[in-house]
Amino acid sequence: MLPEGPNRDPLAYSIYCYTAYMTSRSDVLREVMLETSTTQSGLSRLSGVRQPSISGFLSGKVEMSDDQLNRLLCCMGFQLEVVRRPIVPTLTRSERRSWQLHRRLSTLLNRQGFDDWRPTILRNLDRLGDHVTGQPHERNLDRWREIVDRGDLPGLHRVLTGLDRESIEMREVSPMSGLLPDEQRRDVLRPAG
Repeated sequence: MLPEGPNRDPLAYSIYCYTAYMTSRSDVLREVMLETSTTQSGLSRLSGVRQPSISGFLSGKVEMSDDQLNRLLCCMGFQLEVVRRPIVPTLTRSERRSWQLHRRLSTLLNRQGFDDWRPTILRNLDRLGDHVTGQPHERNLDRWREIVDRGDLPGLHRVLTGLDRESIEMREVSPMSGLLPDEQRRDVLRPAG
C-alpha cells in the first residue's frame, strides 16, 4: 500500500515505487520472449548471444545490464525504457556527516585549491597507508592515490559528493583531513547534530 500524506517517508515511498513498478531485467526479457514466442535458441540466433548466457539471464544467475537487455529486446522488436526518479538514500549518521564535510570541500575544490592541497593530501595518504589494513580500505587508498596523481578533479568531485557505496567507503579512508578550515567544519557539523 502506498504511503500517504505530504510527510510520507521518502525511503518507504522509494521502496514502494521500486517494488510496485520496477520489474527485474530477467522478468522483462521473459515477458517479451513469451509475447513474441521467441525461444532461447531463437533469440541466440537473432542476437549472437550464446544460449547458455540467455538462460543465465532468465534465471538471474548471470547479471544483465540495461544495454544488454535493450540489445536482446531490439532483436524481438522492443526497446527498453528506464524510468528514473530521485530518492533520498539511507545513510548512517556517520556517513551523512562525512558526506556533508566532503561536500563542503568539493565546493572549495578548483585547480588552484587542488595544487595547494596536494602536499597535504599526499602526506595524509602516506600516513593512512602506514595504519590502514584490510579491504576495501587498502584498495580505496590506492584509488585515492590514483585520482590525486592524475590530478583528476572531476573524479575527486565524484568521490567527495557521491552517495554510491563505493564513494561512501572511499570517504572512510579520506586523505582530505586538515583541509577544511575549523570554522567551516563547525558550520557543517552544527546542523548535523
